[in-house]
Amino acid sequence: MDKLILIIKREYLAKVRNKSFIVLTILSPLIIVAMIALVVYLAKVNSEEKRIVAVLDESPFFAHQFETGAEASFMDFRDIPLQEAIDSVHSLGYYGLLHIPSGNNIDSVAENIQFYTKESPSLDILGSLEGKISARVREEKLSTLQIAPQVINALDKNYEMNIVNFSGEKNVKGISEFKAFIGGGFGYLIMMFIIIYGAFVMRSVIEEKTTRIIEVIISSVKPFQLMLGKIIGTSLAGITQFVIWIVSAGILTYVVLSVMGIEIDTMHSRANISPEAMHTLEASASQDTIQLYVNELVKIPWGTLIVSFLLYFSLGYLIYSSIYAAIGAAVDNETDTQQFMFPVITPLMLAIYVGFFSVFENPHGPIAVAFSLFPLTSPIVMMMRLPGGVGGAGVPWWQLITSILLLILTFLFIVWLAAKIYRVGILMYGKKPSYKEIYRWLKYK
Repeated sequence: MDKLILIIKREYLAKVRNKSFIVLTILSPLIIVAMIALVVYLAKVNSEEKRIVAVLDESPFFAHQFETGAEASFMDFRDIPLQEAIDSVHSLGYYGLLHIPSGNNIDSVAENIQFYTKESPSLDILGSLEGKISARVREEKLSTLQIAPQVINALDKNYEMNIVNFSGEKNVKGISEFKAFIGGGFGYLIMMFIIIYGAFVMRSVIEEKTTRIIEVIISSVKPFQLMLGKIIGTSLAGITQFVIWIVSAGILTYVVLSVMGIEIDTMHSRANISPEAMHTLEASASQDTIQLYVNELVKIPWGTLIVSFLLYFSLGYLIYSSIYAAIGAAVDNETDTQQFMFPVITPLMLAIYVGFFSVFENPHGPIAVAFSLFPLTSPIVMMMRLPGGVGGAGVPWWQLITSILLLILTFLFIVWLAAKIYRVGILMYGKKPSYKEIYRWLKYK
């Protein structure tokens, strides 16, 4: 036990004292925050840019239809030839010219409207102009048919079904997908951590094997203890770096955005929705519905979710780190690891894709359940299912317990296999091993 603690301490200190580790720990949050600040600044500049659109209306139908809004400012051109209007817009640097031809039929006029621009217009501008034209055509047709707009609006009203569970509690649609998305975020963090810091374990083994340090170490400690110490020590160093990144990046982001005069509370989807559309959405949104969404989010078992994340993160990382350590022991340089990497990463990628496609659609379906029990994918897929709760309508307790037990048993089994590869591979030099040869190593006693 004392030797294992010494190995863990040695691996941890070796990693955190490494110059590249220190530089990466300091620079990464600065780079991330700088990128966030740049994106926010560019978005702010882009939203402040006012695009001017000239309107040459030769028809009797669209007067006062184009008023300045969030997406563009409109300038009226009157009693000038089309070519002169085009030349004026081009010379003045306006965003474009909307030409509405003359005519007595609004349909034929609308079909022949043209928008002149220097380059392809943005979808926001195009959608806004088409919406204004369609609204005016609709209004004119209703007036011709002597049908009040209020009548059509009443006929066009959409109805939504009320969703109620078997216990009589009112529910809201889309909450299951949102919960799965939250779990998917936790699962994605697990995958990225495994890929990044699992490779650290592999590189550490390769480095010591290449420098022949391993031959000295192995004379006084068992291969199993050495491998386990490397895994735990490297993972603690990775967790240290990860925590520093999260804390420092959060503080720096808050400071930078505050200096830029941007309130974090206001950074949401309103930035991409026009004031008119937002006003309509707010007017149609039910206060009761909003409260239901808030209640559903509060009901998410955050405590269980965080504990499960730490548990699945630890077990998943230990399993894959053991595999990475075995790969590092089997090869002489990092180039030779490529033939082994794809089979290792495949279950992680499969878990992400299957999780998003199956859990979003049916979190309790056979595919979601199977992949949340399979040890190589369960750390990710099960995290996508857990925001729905445990027991009752959520994940059954037996599935959660079975998943954890299978992870523990798989970890012990893979460590046992990896140790057999490790004890032979760390002393093998100058030969690129094949899958067949590694299989023979597993049969050595």
